[in-house]
Amino acid sequence: MFNTKLPRHTTRKVWVGNIAIGGDAPVVVQSMTNTDTADIAGTTEQTYALWRAGSEMVRITVNTLEAAQAVPHIRDALAKMGCDVPLIGDFHFNGHKLLTSVPECAEALAKYRINPGNVGKGSKRDEQYAAMIETACRYNKPVRIGVNWGSLDQAHLARMMDENAQRAQPFEPEWVMREALITSALESAQKAEEIGLPRDKIILSCKLSGVQDLISTYRELASRSDYPLHLGLTEAGMGSKGIVASTAALSVLLQEGIGDTIRISLTPAPGGDRSQEVIVAQEILQTMGLRSFTPMVVACPGCGRTTSTVFQHLAQDIQRYLRDQMPTWRNQYPGVEAMHVAVMGCVVNGPGESKHANIGISLPGTGEVPVAPVYVDGQKTVTLKGEHIAEEFQAIVEDYVHSHYGANAPAITNKTIPIHSI
Repeated sequence: MFNTKLPRHTTRKVWVGNIAIGGDAPVVVQSMTNTDTADIAGTTEQTYALWRAGSEMVRITVNTLEAAQAVPHIRDALAKMGCDVPLIGDFHFNGHKLLTSVPECAEALAKYRINPGNVGKGSKRDEQYAAMIETACRYNKPVRIGVNWGSLDQAHLARMMDENAQRAQPFEPEWVMREALITSALESAQKAEEIGLPRDKIILSCKLSGVQDLISTYRELASRSDYPLHLGLTEAGMGSKGIVASTAALSVLLQEGIGDTIRISLTPAPGGDRSQEVIVAQEILQTMGLRSFTPMVVACPGCGRTTSTVFQHLAQDIQRYLRDQMPTWRNQYPGVEAMHVAVMGCVVNGPGESKHANIGISLPGTGEVPVAPVYVDGQKTVTLKGEHIAEEFQAIVEDYVHSHYGANAPAITNKTIPIHSI
């Protein structure tokens, strides 16, 4: 037997609304809107869509008086839609003014995100930072102290560069930058506690855009604190580049037990679906075996035996159908998120993979008999033929969900795909 239980870096538990981060809580998925927050209808609509896709927290930009005034209305509109997703306020430069002048905003938000590099300069820095922390204390709100390499406090970095230059053997500039990020986060957290924010109200992040830099920074940050850590590769990029880079960085850290909440910072295509970043975050956690969010579809890549595209379309349609159903199924069919469906394209691995899944179908490959055996919990139950295989297979999946995960379903153990078959 392989020991697949991953270690977990020990952190304190922080509650963000009704969502726990850190401690023994599962890794939480979050995302961020890209609408103008002052646009109440647009921001409400996108927040609701992100929540429906599975985002457990949603961050919104609060950068103007109009945006701050819109926050409580967005919160109320979401509540009327049955959406209780915690809202996180993203503050830069003027957060101290907005939180003070619009107390309804400060109260409606479930968490504040503060960037130490953007709270002020010179003598105003401590005063403005303290004002934001005092507001968090007043309304009993947690805070993410989020340091970014692109907006690192330059005075802090310059001081560390000067200190490094005086060493007999100076460190490389890259090391100093990473250390500046870490110390900025830790010192800011210490100041927050001195002001009065409880330790179990603080989450940290040190986000960079380089994979190896991010891994090194978070390893060191985890070794020096027990605050919950927010993971994310900042400015990850578009499409496959952003997905691959984020997956490469976060998977290494998650494998080592580092990270309590994640966000995938994808640049969407113009007019693209913002919820893609939620799906990627979920798939990282689910494929690593850390959480289950939606039934997973196993499908072969295709080869010379599978010149027909029937299995490709079926796999795509079934995966889309399962994900579309999850907002309803989460409460109606508990446990369904761990279900596995196999859609295979020929007889080489088709029957074997189908037997390992809860439900599997082995479609005929090139030159094979035009029939598709279906396996349910490892047993062949029916053979589909003709032009309506896709519709008939989807009906079988629906029946399985109703009978195995419904209110009157018997207790079952979901099949797990063996390591050797992946």
